[in-house]
Amino acid sequence: MGLLPSDFASSSSSSSSSSSSSVAASSTEEKMDRLPAELNVTETQEPNSRVRLQVEVPPVVCEDCYKRVISEFTKQAKVPGFRPGKPVPESILVGYVGRKNVQKATIESILRRTLPHAMTSVTRKALPDSVRIVTKFSELEKTYSSQGSLRYDVLADIVPEIKWVPDNGYKNLKIVVEIDSDIDAQKASEQEFKRRHKSIGALKVVADRGLQVGDVVVIDISATTIDQDESKIKNIPSAERFNFDTEDGYRILPGFLDSIIGIRPGETKSFPLVFPETWNQENLRGVHAQFTVECKELFYRDLPELDDSIADKLIPGCTTVQQVRDLLLQRCQEVEQSAREQATDNAILDQISKMVEVDIPQSLFEEQGRQLYGASLLEIQAKMNLNDQQLASLSSQKAVNEYLEHQKDNIRNLIKQNLAVGDIYRRENLQFSTEDLVKEVENSITEFKRQNQEYDEERVKDQVQEILEGAKVLEWLREHAEIQLGYS
Repeated sequence: MGLLPSDFASSSSSSSSSSSSSVAASSTEEKMDRLPAELNVTETQEPNSRVRLQVEVPPVVCEDCYKRVISEFTKQAKVPGFRPGKPVPESILVGYVGRKNVQKATIESILRRTLPHAMTSVTRKALPDSVRIVTKFSELEKTYSSQGSLRYDVLADIVPEIKWVPDNGYKNLKIVVEIDSDIDAQKASEQEFKRRHKSIGALKVVADRGLQVGDVVVIDISATTIDQDESKIKNIPSAERFNFDTEDGYRILPGFLDSIIGIRPGETKSFPLVFPETWNQENLRGVHAQFTVECKELFYRDLPELDDSIADKLIPGCTTVQQVRDLLLQRCQEVEQSAREQATDNAILDQISKMVEVDIPQSLFEEQGRQLYGASLLEIQAKMNLNDQQLASLSSQKAVNEYLEHQKDNIRNLIKQNLAVGDIYRRENLQFSTEDLVKEVENSITEFKRQNQEYDEERVKDQVQEILEGAKVLEWLREHAEIQLGYS
């Protein structure tokens, strides 16, 4: 119609049947306008770090907002018989614009002007985009029509308070870091050396003997559970055709290699084994199984002599076997160092998350969960090249909600870690250099541009700042913690 003032038109129409959250989103950021009287605001703490504000707007404030709305309509409305911008009797103006429209615009004006005042006690603590007016617009209209005043409720999630148990417990961390023995540099480099040596050898058929350690065997495997009640016996999924390098026997089920030593092509062996309690697949831990293995083909490796003549084949550019060994060890040491540091950081973060008690706001939980889901979706898209229909399905609100429910414990732990890190950063007065911030922001923006991705520079700066703060906290915690490393 073009009758409502532009400031009010868009939100008035959308708020008539529901809460005025659109007002909340913008009004908390606006400069506070002086009011002719004080508001009556009652603050109540609710679960999940949420605050409810019950706001009572006195009639004198409502009347002042009404006069402003009438003044704005006078400037904008083109009332027949009156020159634009000239005074129009109020009754004629209201009749032309429509009493209902004037009332809606007045309520919007009241909300916009009073909300920043009502939020004064929590503005600095309120989380972005969590502030919303929960009173229905229809209820606001009813109250205003009958009393000439206004009452409304506001909900806001606030920055949660952290309680350390014990107090300052992060200052005396005792961390035990378990590292996979496979990344031990000495062991890993030796295995990689053997793998490279084997890769330049030739596989030849074994014709006159059974399987020995060092051979490669092609086998068919089947397995069932063992149970006295035959009706309860179940098949265990396994590889039907399996190329098995016996030098990797330590990677498979204990006892399996010993049970097939000596097997010949065309021969079948059957034997029982028990899956250990440490087995990766939880549903097989402790299960008694009967295995049947048929040998299809058997090979041995014809390897070249380990002398300097093969060095360049092991690593191009190397002239001696010792040089190959040294270079592989150096690479594995770098991997081990990186893995050790990552494992230490993970153990520290895991422990501090268990030392804090925090009431996590729902808006923070949802924001963190959506970020994680978005990152996961990008990884899936990169790996699988999803079509539009698949992408739309995975991006649906239902898919997001299912992810939030399934991953709620992980999301909450991550939030606790982040809050704990931020709290330590402030408590210990840690700092990073401005030069580091500028450099990392520039690097991030360069990467966005290289991939032709849109970005918000302020958001990038905030993310980089969080990363630098986290790095400083982890550095501080490593220096002050008692850390014990072990290999599993």
